[in-house]
Amino acid sequence: MIFRKKKFAAIIFFVFVLAGAFFAWDFFTDNAEFVPYSEFYALAENGKIASVRFSGEKLFFTQKNQALGSEDFSAEKEFYTDNPESPLLKEFLMRHGSSVKVEKDGLEIISFAFDMVFYLIFFVIIFTVFKKFISPNTFKVVRKTGVKFKDVVGMENLKKDMLTVIEIMKNSESYARKGIRMPKGILLEGAPGNGKTLFAKALAGEARVNFIAAKATDFESMFMAIGPMKVKMLFRKARRIAPCIVFIDEFDGIGTRRNYSGSAIETENTRIVAALLNELDGFESTQGVLVIAATNSIQALDEALIRPGRFDARFKVPYPQEKDRLELCQMYLRGKNPDSTCSVQSLARFFDGFSCAKIESTLNRAAILAIQERKMQFSMDDVKTAAKEN
Repeated sequence: MIFRKKKFAAIIFFVFVLAGAFFAWDFFTDNAEFVPYSEFYALAENGKIASVRFSGEKLFFTQKNQALGSEDFSAEKEFYTDNPESPLLKEFLMRHGSSVKVEKDGLEIISFAFDMVFYLIFFVIIFTVFKKFISPNTFKVVRKTGVKFKDVVGMENLKKDMLTVIEIMKNSESYARKGIRMPKGILLEGAPGNGKTLFAKALAGEARVNFIAAKATDFESMFMAIGPMKVKMLFRKARRIAPCIVFIDEFDGIGTRRNYSGSAIETENTRIVAALLNELDGFESTQGVLVIAATNSIQALDEALIRPGRFDARFKVPYPQEKDRLELCQMYLRGKNPDSTCSVQSLARFFDGFSCAKIESTLNRAAILAIQERKMQFSMDDVKTAAKEN
């Protein structure tokens, strides 16, 4: 980064040096003698001007060498006069036998050079910004998620269904001969923190296929049309590395109902939804790409997006049941030091209606509260206090 800044500064310095050299050359080589414009005009009218050079606000000219009795041009002595900037002057001079040359003004050259520098800087900035927003590395491919179904507590029925989907994904052609296709998309609906993302990672780990995780904010941009472009880029990458599971978290952030209000935000949302529709319709289930979308509310999603044929299966991810809460408490209590009031059974009953993430956070906060009070163990009172804070 520092090298690039030094390189750019060197280019700017070089431009200024060239500009200074140009003006210095013009200053030290200008030995022409001044002639009033009226005298110049009289000479031109009588055909005595050999050549005229238009240079900004000045006219440089030489006279015909009449002493030799010929029309030969003499460049031995150069004169200059003011340029009236008349649109008819050039034609007038040519009609009276003068050769005319128009040079660019030094200021015009410098202005052009600075314009080029400005455009260069502008396009570098635009290229950098677009490279950041549309970089191929926006959606990273995870070859091994390191998570299996055994790491996910509960959701037993969902696991069974997903194992069947995995089998179809791996052997799509043989199932196609039986008239069975793999679902294109699966919707996971549930409250935040109940393990939708973890389940998607476990599914990819169980299937041993590539995994791409994305979220609604990945498609947001300060520039219009970047969101739909990212949608196309995501699915293009997924097809290229199939079999692949694409997981889109916070799906209701980009797949909301279209209302065509005309605002910039709604227009961009409409384009993103349209891009999703095109991509979901554009690939076949035999291509080995499975889309899993997690949402907090299916009702907020666009109806065309979640119709059968695009998202064929919907699964509810509920709050953990008592049996699952027992397992979760055992898992989250590892390495912690609860007292006798915090039995796994009492904690499981207390955490009724809590999400998986909230159970973990509450137990962690309870342990912190005990440390703050210089206690070796945390109690149920600490757990209750932590639950209120969460």
